Amino acid sequence: MKKYLPYFAIIFAALLWSLDAFLRQSLYILSPLLVVTIEHGIGSLIFFPFLKNFWQDIKNLNQSGWFSIIWISFFGGICGTYFYTKALSYVGYIDLSIVVLLQKFQPLFAMSLATIILKEKLTNRYMLLAAISILGGYLITFGNNPISSWDENTLIAALFALLAAFCWGSSTVIGKKALANLHYSAVTALRLVMTTITGLALIFVLDWNILNSSVTYKQWQVLLIIVLSTGTFALFIYYYGLNKLPASHTTLFELFWPLSAVIIDWIKNDNPLTSFQLFGAVMLLSSVTILTQEKSNDGLKPKRPL
Repeated sequence: MKKYLPYFAIIFAALLWSLDAFLRQSLYILSPLLVVTIEHGIGSLIFFPFLKNFWQDIKNLNQSGWFSIIWISFFGGICGTYFYTKALSYVGYIDLSIVVLLQKFQPLFAMSLATIILKEKLTNRYMLLAAISILGGYLITFGNNPISSWDENTLIAALFALLAAFCWGSSTVIGKKALANLHYSAVTALRLVMTTITGLALIFVLDWNILNSSVTYKQWQVLLIIVLSTGTFALFIYYYGLNKLPASHTTLFELFWPLSAVIIDWIKNDNPLTSFQLFGAVMLLSSVTILTQEKSNDGLKPKRPL
């Protein structure tokens, strides 16, 4: 059972992320950059002690290690979350289908980069399962609704979703590289702190008046809930799973995000799954179940016991 914990960790993180759009509904009037900075700032306070525990390893990070931390902090923390939040704002924080579009393209970015950067070998069996998973995720999200039916705002949201897909897909791969040198707790802490510092720097350079934004008590409550569930907590268990699995496998298990998002939409808005979506769910669940039987970690191994 223990060998399946990393898979469950990624799936659980994906399930939490599917709730994120609902939690952010009350934050749409705030600057996305401010939301990202506050969210990661609170997370930094929680995980700051881990920096002390792993300080010696952090001090010994080489140039490549710091590049990995900076990449996942800027692209995964700032850019990915910013584009995701912008995508939500263009569809009124309601239409989950367009937001989770990014999950269908993120595996393509991640698999390509995992092959180039991490030298992970993608077998024919894996490629077949990947294609089935991505197609299943597409059917879950869109059913039989053609892209040609989208309006202008939806298309813009899709563009932001694709940008987020690249940011998070590349961060999956570069994050795996960072885990070769640091414990996943230290990687989580460094990403949170670096993202907070970068966010503050961007606010002062671009528009320091953002700091004068009025954040209500309820919005602070929502931000804290996000940190303790879909934000910092989900990130922590995600890095635990990524530490144990190849990046190319991890990105496919993240496809549970669209599955759970559509189910939540079904329950919350009484919008039942269509036959196309049910067929897509079977394709996704079947392919990732078979994928768990693949050899677990052909990626980078950590340099210290975790």
